[in-house]
Amino acid sequence: MKKWSINDINIIEKSPSSPYWMQSRFTDILFNSTNCRCKVESINPNTGEYRIVLQGTFDKEEYTPNDNY
Repeated sequence: MKKWSINDINIIEKSPSSPYWMQSRFTDILFNSTNCRCKVESINPNTGEYRIVLQGTFDKEEYTPNDNY
């Protein structure tokens, strides 16, 4: 498992990307968080488009601000 990096958030924003790639990035972030939650903001049944907000707190023991990779 990759160590959580705050840079992962910036990389995820530079989508579009494959669902597999997104899943692996979110998995890294979630496993390195002390808590997390998800909120479905909207879903359009006609188009299948959805908007989900993920919020959490990273594990301070695992992360240091000088980690860059």
